[in-house]
Amino acid sequence: MAEVMKCDCCDRPAVVHETRVRNGETHEIHLCEMHAKEAGLTVPGQAPIDEVLTQFVVSKGSRKPRASHNTCPTCGMSFAKFRRIGVVGCPDCYDAFEKHLGPMIERAQNGGTSHCGKCPRRGGASIDRQLRMQRLIKDLEDAVAAEQYERAAELRDRIQALEAEVPAVEPDSAAAPERA
Repeated sequence: MAEVMKCDCCDRPAVVHETRVRNGETHEIHLCEMHAKEAGLTVPGQAPIDEVLTQFVVSKGSRKPRASHNTCPTCGMSFAKFRRIGVVGCPDCYDAFEKHLGPMIERAQNGGTSHCGKCPRRGGASIDRQLRMQRLIKDLEDAVAAEQYERAAELRDRIQALEAEVPAVEPDSAAAPERA
């Protein structure tokens, strides 16, 4: 015949049996219904199975899954699937996953939070010059904020030199010569 476990706090039969591992040491706890309730533990037979399983998982020291359970309301794509395949399912996915996509896009764009598009090949030097100017101004602001004044002076001189350059005239914008 099986031996009935006694409560660690009294002589009543134990109905809750829990094993906890802390710092590599195993501790077994056996409690009667009354002492289990006092300890805040769920007594078997009184809780739905999902609560019992949750308590079991928590007592084992398991951590929550990292992936988000968000899904796009339009196409039904989950964030986990997006992470796996790397492509969103529809335009509404950007709104559904905004909280997660924002930091990812910012990292991919080296801190940029908005996308201005690509430079057209025919845009020529004026667009490249404009982009270089924007990059130099941002670098200058960062250098001043970091109190790197020598670097800031160098960047300032490069900006002034770039401003002094005459932008190349685009074929589309070439005007007819003026007559005097």
